[in-house]
Amino acid sequence: MAANSRLTIATHVLAWLALAQRRGQEVLTSDQVAASVNTNAVIIRRSLGDLRRAGLVEVRHGAGAGWSLARSPEGITLLEVYEAVGAQPPFGLHHTEPNLECPVGRGIRPALSDVYSRVEQVMRQELADTSIADVLRETLLK
Repeated sequence: MAANSRLTIATHVLAWLALAQRRGQEVLTSDQVAASVNTNAVIIRRSLGDLRRAGLVEVRHGAGAGWSLARSPEGITLLEVYEAVGAQPPFGLHHTEPNLECPVGRGIRPALSDVYSRVEQVMRQELADTSIADVLRETLLK
């Protein structure tokens, strides 16, 4: 199974906007952001649309058009980004009902549901404790 990279792309976008802002460039075009991510601007515009709907970025039209952060990088958590891009549980259960006549088939879903729920709670807390400013700081250290 392929990993979903929507959170990674959106976080990259926000960190790039934060760095541009820090350097005095308040607005970036989707083409400028796409160059940093090394992907098509259409993908970036889709991500920016999700982030705009969540109130994390703003768009400016006309002269000086482009995208900017709607809040400070310290005030944007990765949990907000995760939710903005369509949060999906990290793990899924069987697509079809297991054999309920089998002792493992009968109990596997409830057992794994409990574990997966705890994992998701820890993951969400870690995302809530990490800001775009934190990611940018770590990125610039590498």
